[in-house]
Amino acid sequence: MSRNLPLMAELEPGTYYWCSCGMSKTGPFCDGSHTGTNYEPIQFQVTEKKKMGICQCQRTNKPPFCDGTHAR
Repeated sequence: MSRNLPLMAELEPGTYYWCSCGMSKTGPFCDGSHTGTNYEPIQFQVTEKKKMGICQCQRTNKPPFCDGTHAR
């Protein structure tokens, strides 16, 4: 799967951490690869099971959600 396209995923309710550094091997979710950098993961809550487009290019203006920036 291309890291330039959003991950379309049906997420269960819970707390998630979006990778803002782009180094995560489990992207777009944080795996701690940012340790020692100036990057921090972005926490977000899902309150009900929902299909979402999660940004994988790290250029979105609405993290963690895809805003179509990858297409520009």
